[in-house]
Amino acid sequence: MSMKKIVFGIVVIVALITAGVYQYIQYDTPVNAKENNIKKVTKPFKVASIEFNPILNERDKNVEALAKLTEEAFKKGAKLVVAPEMSTTGYYYANRKAIEPFVDTIPGKTTDVFAKLTKKYDAYIVFGMPEVDKKTNLYYNSAAMVGPNGYVGKYRKTQMWETETHWGAWGDLGVPVFDTELGKIAINICMDSAYFETARLAGIQGADILAFPTNSSAQAISALPARAQQNGMYIVSANRSNTEHGFHMIGGSAVWSPEGHKLAEAPVVMTEKEDVDKPTITYATIDPKQYKNKNKKALKERRPELYKELMQYVEPWDYTKNTTPHKVVAAALQYEPVMGNKAKNKEKVTSLIEDAKKQDANLNLVVLPELSLTGPIDNKKDAKSFAESADGETVQFFEDLAKKYQVSIVAGLVEKANNHLFNSAFLISPDGSVTGKYEKTHLSKADEKWATEGSSLPVFETKELGKIGILIGEDAQFPEASGVLAVERADTIAIPSAWNGQYGGEMEISKKMSVNPYPDGSMVTWDAVAIGAQAYTVVANYVGGDQHFLGGSSLYTIDPLYGLDQPVVAPSNKEEALVVKYETLQNENWFNQELLLLSRRTPYFVPLIQE
Repeated sequence: MSMKKIVFGIVVIVALITAGVYQYIQYDTPVNAKENNIKKVTKPFKVASIEFNPILNERDKNVEALAKLTEEAFKKGAKLVVAPEMSTTGYYYANRKAIEPFVDTIPGKTTDVFAKLTKKYDAYIVFGMPEVDKKTNLYYNSAAMVGPNGYVGKYRKTQMWETETHWGAWGDLGVPVFDTELGKIAINICMDSAYFETARLAGIQGADILAFPTNSSAQAISALPARAQQNGMYIVSANRSNTEHGFHMIGGSAVWSPEGHKLAEAPVVMTEKEDVDKPTITYATIDPKQYKNKNKKALKERRPELYKELMQYVEPWDYTKNTTPHKVVAAALQYEPVMGNKAKNKEKVTSLIEDAKKQDANLNLVVLPELSLTGPIDNKKDAKSFAESADGETVQFFEDLAKKYQVSIVAGLVEKANNHLFNSAFLISPDGSVTGKYEKTHLSKADEKWATEGSSLPVFETKELGKIGILIGEDAQFPEASGVLAVERADTIAIPSAWNGQYGGEMEISKKMSVNPYPDGSMVTWDAVAIGAQAYTVVANYVGGDQHFLGGSSLYTIDPLYGLDQPVVAPSNKEEALVVKYETLQNENWFNQELLLLSRRTPYFVPLIQE
């Protein structure tokens, strides 16, 4: 290795360590409701997203115009207003010198303008602006929150897009959550949403609402239903709807429920010809009774002891990563299980694999639903009766199929090991050997009656397919699990499932937002695994039966938004072998797993792995 590379490496490491230390000595103290005698709102209240398009370099005019729009929203009853990222100045600045005349402190003159309005109308606003820190003279892409009693707090963007890095410093406040009359409110900004961790940091602190100023061309706002759902919180997003320096922002400002349902949305404008320069105000209602919900409750089922890898930042010259793309032809088998009847289910599985092989002779991966030959089990007696060792009948059956059809197979069973029962899935290679085993780590309510939690999130290396990670059923609810698989460089994630609607839900983003539109029946949770880990994700689910399984076996891809690839989803009511094709890695794409991992700001993530 050359001296130049060694020196560069040392510089990068020192910079990361310095950034990490600096991030943990700077905090904006969250407001505590009890200490400040804040009386909580209990009835539904109106929120407003202001789709405001500032004029570049015209801070004073922009602040004046935004203040008028804010007052309009307040007069119509909005108790919380959210305005876009960099809404006081415009977005594009080439360097520190270019933006220097337009920065302001937080609190400062800009927040003072809005404090008069929030006091008058007993309301709150969150808006984006470039901030200067008086002590350091560093600039930040920030958002300020102002309320009835004046300045509440601020957030400095954690995961910056490349444009801002030419003038701004990484945020150093973590993700504070401010306890207000309206509930606990946190802030993320734009690119933050491409990384599940930033919203999750708000979620584990009990955030009820995430204010989301953005300047998005699709990626940031498309992730919001998943972020709402994963953390059981409302999200109020405010985007722009015009073009600046060739960068087109698509509108689509929206309010999302804690279940990931769209409560309101401004028009989506996908081309510069459709630019809407005039402001748009979008209203919706938030109900504090919904702050307690099943998705927020599920946060207690996280397993931080398994997520330590999230803290790892592997240097750009990682010699362990796979650099060879693999062409995969996968089949997700979807069938109605004959509950407890292995023989009947074997017949179905064999027939479906034969059908998949006829569809494409190059088939090299088959994924089956959870507990593939028995169907889901909800009691210990049945689990014990079906339990097998890793060299038992079920594994042998799949080993024989793998050899016969020359495919890799991911299939599940009740495994008995070390006097425990596990909901396990095995990865079997075309030569019939077992490449790896995964024991489900996030159990369903039915699993808890008989299964022991797994203790790791492994990724398996294969010659034919690259690196494969496995999640089972409810594991997909926890973005930390797929995040670990991404850090471990999974090229493909297989998800055997038994899904009948107990988590997740259909995607509700505007179909216009994606160059390659999502098919009907696309599921938020599974898509979030693929996009969040930047790994192609093959899901196999049951259909029908007494438990009303919802099918939707699928391929979720890493970038349908900008036209790289196309998700594929099976119907909800039909047995079939869904055959899909993709090529792993996509090293040349504008965003991929490599770039995701190199841009993560891991020093912030400590709270996610604390037990």
